[in-house]
Amino acid sequence: MTGHTTPDRAALRGWLPGFLALAAIWGSSFLFIKVGIAELHPLHLTLYRVATGAATLLVVLLLLRDRLPREPRIWAHLVVVAAFGVAIPFTLFGYGEQRVESMLAGIWNATTPLFVLPLAVLVFRTERLTVRAAVGLGLGFLGVLVVLGVWEGVGGAHFTGQLMCFGAAACYGVAIPYQKRFIAGSAHSGLSLSAAQLLVATAQLAVVGLLVAGSPPAPTGLSLPVVGSVLALGALGTGLAFVINLRNIRLAGASTAATVTYLVPIFAVLIGALVLGERLNWHQPVGALVVLLGVAVAQGLLGPRRPRRTSVAADGSVAELPVVADASVAAPPADGSVAAPPADGDTPVATTPVGVGASVTARPAGADAAAVPEPEATVC
Repeated sequence: MTGHTTPDRAALRGWLPGFLALAAIWGSSFLFIKVGIAELHPLHLTLYRVATGAATLLVVLLLLRDRLPREPRIWAHLVVVAAFGVAIPFTLFGYGEQRVESMLAGIWNATTPLFVLPLAVLVFRTERLTVRAAVGLGLGFLGVLVVLGVWEGVGGAHFTGQLMCFGAAACYGVAIPYQKRFIAGSAHSGLSLSAAQLLVATAQLAVVGLLVAGSPPAPTGLSLPVVGSVLALGALGTGLAFVINLRNIRLAGASTAATVTYLVPIFAVLIGALVLGERLNWHQPVGALVVLLGVAVAQGLLGPRRPRRTSVAADGSVAELPVVADASVAAPPADGSVAAPPADGDTPVATTPVGVGASVTARPAGADAAAVPEPEATVC
């Protein structure tokens, strides 16, 4: 018995600390947004955040001697993914948190899979709809109605703020299947695609921000908490978290790493309550639980599920061996990412940011494709 359990325990000790750290980092993103918008226009906050994240990943690119994509086709697709996966949703969360609690924004971020699967099935044709997924989607949207508290009526700044956060999640629902359809199959590393995506988003925000909100204030004129929040959102939430997420995928497997999305709303609520003293109405956490239940059903985490075989290497890393694929959709991590296969068609090792948190694991093409699980999205 010891011979069978020791590798599992060793593997757990290897990835669990990083798994919990990632949930805490992504869950705290909504707190940092709340602090940042106290002095910054939402567009300016997003610009500083994305520019900081881009700079962080460029440094990592240099250290790893990786390079940015050179194909015009990739950059053209990145314009769409950067807009719907970074610039628009990040800004909408900023606008939303001017009207709602940070913990509520964290709950709305968890609704991303409710948009990913329908769009992937109906628009991008990258997934197929199963009965289980349809039931999960139904439960998820019921949870959305509970979070909104529709029986109390609609209207008011608070309701508008919730719709803005809901719209941000909907943007991820466009970005994730789009990049899975047009970008994830490229030979570039996820790190390369992520850095390029953030560079494009920075350019978009610089232009739109100047037209809508004027010139951004100088960082020297901001308070230390706001500067710290920007650095945390960019360098920590996108840079360090990106590296941690890749490590979790390597050690625990893509499916296990994707379950971090279930902890992110919990951390967002705890941090909002403890640091900002925020409170939720009873129906908001209840609705969030119904949403997560729907996502779990759609992913096959509840109910009958085909077994997934795994092999544990000598170094404790876990390789997932698929039995059969389905169209399950999970919630994306808080830096929002798409895994891109290496040039040699090996296992996926990187992800591309989509938003406060989203990731899609891509299958490599060719003979080695059977060694990697089918694509699945994750949303933090």
